[in-house]
Amino acid sequence: MQALTPEQKQTGQDNYYEAVGVTRRDFIKGVAAAGVVSGAGLGAMYFGYGTVKNPVRVGVIGVGDEGNVLLGGCTPDYVQVVAIADIRPSSIQRAFHGDWASDAALAARPGLIKQYGYSSEAEARKNVKVYTAENGGMQALLDDPDIEAVIIALPLFLHAPIAVQAMQRGKHVLTEKLMAHNVAQCKVMARVAKETGLHCATGHQRHYSVLYDNAVHLLRFGLLGQLHSIRAQWHRGNLPGGDSWQMPLPGGEGSVNKIADQLNSFKRQLDAATDPLAIEQLTYKVAQWTAWDSDQKVDAASHGYVEHKLSGGYRCSPLEELCRWRLWERTGGGLMAELGSHQLDAATIFCSALRQDGKKAHPLGVHAIGGRTIFPQDREAEDHVYCMYEFPGPEYDKDFDVGYYNKVDNYPPKGKGIPGYEQDPNKKICVTYSTINGNGFGGYGEVVMGTKGTIVLDREKELMLYKDSDTSSKVSVKGDKGGFSLDTQASGNFAATNVAKAAAGADVSRGYTEEIEHWAWCIRNPAPENKPKCYPEVAMADAVIAMTTNVAIANGNRGEAGYIKFQDSWFDRDSDETPDGSDVNKETEQLNKYKIV
Repeated sequence: MQALTPEQKQTGQDNYYEAVGVTRRDFIKGVAAAGVVSGAGLGAMYFGYGTVKNPVRVGVIGVGDEGNVLLGGCTPDYVQVVAIADIRPSSIQRAFHGDWASDAALAARPGLIKQYGYSSEAEARKNVKVYTAENGGMQALLDDPDIEAVIIALPLFLHAPIAVQAMQRGKHVLTEKLMAHNVAQCKVMARVAKETGLHCATGHQRHYSVLYDNAVHLLRFGLLGQLHSIRAQWHRGNLPGGDSWQMPLPGGEGSVNKIADQLNSFKRQLDAATDPLAIEQLTYKVAQWTAWDSDQKVDAASHGYVEHKLSGGYRCSPLEELCRWRLWERTGGGLMAELGSHQLDAATIFCSALRQDGKKAHPLGVHAIGGRTIFPQDREAEDHVYCMYEFPGPEYDKDFDVGYYNKVDNYPPKGKGIPGYEQDPNKKICVTYSTINGNGFGGYGEVVMGTKGTIVLDREKELMLYKDSDTSSKVSVKGDKGGFSLDTQASGNFAATNVAKAAAGADVSRGYTEEIEHWAWCIRNPAPENKPKCYPEVAMADAVIAMTTNVAIANGNRGEAGYIKFQDSWFDRDSDETPDGSDVNKETEQLNKYKIV
């Protein structure tokens, strides 16, 4: 470190540079130096959970796109996948063999054969039961006494029904985000978890991301000063005819069958291939696309999927609702549930960083607009959403214990009535969020701004810390112009990677592996203090934010006020109040008697 001038010392820059030097990146490097490798190493050492003597026997319900990503996050030392269930042949095929659509897809979804070291699908099936419609499906899996816990990666509207049924059968639950389809369902899930004493975790993986933990660490060190603004976005270049949520349908649409056309192309390439590597890849692709096209035989209607008729004349078949469930209000929650919930969860992680009570910060109000701006009337989900939220800052409430240690300004670690530090109801944190289709400029990420610095988190891959407010002339940790203040090693691509490589500069996990490991560790170590980071009350708060925003958007589209003030009762598990009109008593009755199909 270079010597500091008297002026720098007076302005607290000595503390600033000292803080940069003790970031969690140094910890990761130390872990790697000690010989720790991926999976059952970094998470246990970094987040403070241990190993388990006996891996938890897990069934995975729903092994489509996201379910296969979660299979790739399963560490054999923590969980033994003993069963999978899905109604689509393509999902079962990928669950074993991985996703050969691209190198990135295969890294994210390596398949059970690779993940658990099986020699073949035949050997894998000796260890993993496969439940389909022909042998009882999800119902049979939930009734399997050998299964201790389930991972649920189904369309959103099925999260609560399957989670409640699983807990009633004595099984722990980890469900994909959003926690449930409405707030009342979230409250029912939370109450059932309390009554049964079972863990019910939700997959907001940023709680287990080293990248986001770094950001929290820097906030608590006081490097940003007073946190006052967060800007988040998730922009995608999806356009009509090229929408990732409107994937090709098995069997085709009209005279066009994109899946069959691609399958035939792969077959021709395979017939002409001579390179062994190309032959291997094309063989897997032919098998994968063959299974995908065979999904057209699935009787989606018999599994509860329905036809939609839109006023513009568009008709959605039950099979389309199954495949494109994110586009429909009955089965999905739109952009806020699928994308916004992740980034508002991140915003609340930052807004909660300076609290001493360990509770999740809740927004005060939201103003939101949204609509179907570029897509035709072939969906119900919006393609553009813009939101503004107010969160309470540490100084907002006179009854709030500030209680954080600001390394830069030497605030005391606890206490109210700090001299020269007035608690003020105007001290709020503004969070803006946009998620759009049609233009992917800027990608996705968050910018966290304070009076002394700025943190930029880009695509869950890197974190940059800028001193002061001028990010155009970047100040390095040595005080020289022209470089980032800090480039801390981040979460990485869409698959868990080798931690030793990560500490040397490669990517590390986005958090999927760690969230599953910690969930399993909590199951094996039952104690009140051992619970997943995204336990029901935390996950329910994310759902409240997403669903309230959807209500604000709907209000605005009807010409009503688009601003909604959040109520404390909405976040209270034991209150029946909800922001979206969902009825806790009605949902309790329906979920208790839900018939699995």
